[in-house]
Amino acid sequence: MRTFLLYVATALAEIVGCYLPYLWLREGRSVWLLVPAAASLALFAWLLTLHPTAAGRVYAAYGGVYIGAAIVWLWAVDGIRPTSWDVAGAAVALAGMGIIIFQPR
Repeated sequence: MRTFLLYVATALAEIVGCYLPYLWLREGRSVWLLVPAAASLALFAWLLTLHPTAAGRVYAAYGGVYIGAAIVWLWAVDGIRPTSWDVAGAAVALAGMGIIIFQPR
């Protein structure tokens, strides 16, 4: 569970770090959003170093969690309800993440 929560925190840091520049560039918000965006991306990079396995495996598994977090973001922040296809795709990605990370060692 700790590993999964670390992946979720990593995904949220990356999404926030990318969403804030999006707001500036696409929505005409303040350029000052780049400051917390940079901090969030630095947090994202630091969180990646805390994962207890090889970097390549971390990146591969992280992709599944990122997809799931992005679908939750779609609903919670963008206000767009995910389709059944969105949910199924995220479930497949999370299953792949589980296979990679929770393999026997």
